[in-house]
Amino acid sequence: METYEAKRALRKDMASLKRSFSKTILSGLSDKIIARIEECDLFRQAERVALYHALPDEAGTARLIERWYREKALYLPVVTGDDLRFLRYEGERSVSEGAYHILEPICGEEVDMREIDLIIVPGVAFDRQGNRLGRGKGYYDRTLSQVTAPKIGICFHFQFLDEIPAEPFDIRMDRIITDKEEFAATTVK
Repeated sequence: METYEAKRALRKDMASLKRSFSKTILSGLSDKIIARIEECDLFRQAERVALYHALPDEAGTARLIERWYREKALYLPVVTGDDLRFLRYEGERSVSEGAYHILEPICGEEVDMREIDLIIVPGVAFDRQGNRLGRGKGYYDRTLSQVTAPKIGICFHFQFLDEIPAEPFDIRMDRIITDKEEFAATTVK
């Protein structure tokens, strides 16, 4: 119960911190994150990439998606019950607002998550060991348990902490990309 409460408190703190920044500032920081993703060898080499349409308080991904969907197979999540399915993005007209007011594909080829080359993952916070704090529903932890491809967490630099509360079922990221740095996660035993 202690970890659950610590995670809940951190989610609340991060939400408050994000509200202290203007949309203009967060958009500028998102552009820096996108530039780092585009420079990353893992992204450059990947042909099939799973990623997501960001919520307003997350590092924005719309420009990345629009810039690359014609050159790479990009797959976005669709909430189905308690799980995520990833469908190929085929342009602005192929999405509509779905669960949690997130843009989701309404059609497109579904990918087996074992066949992707890279997954880019949102989070409320990340730490230097690659731990990720999500929103608490477990969608990504269930999905990530099926993924063998590299996992990149993206966030604003103020969401990148030395340590966050983690549990055994939390799936670690291989890298974290922020507006200030790209960080290869370390493993702590």
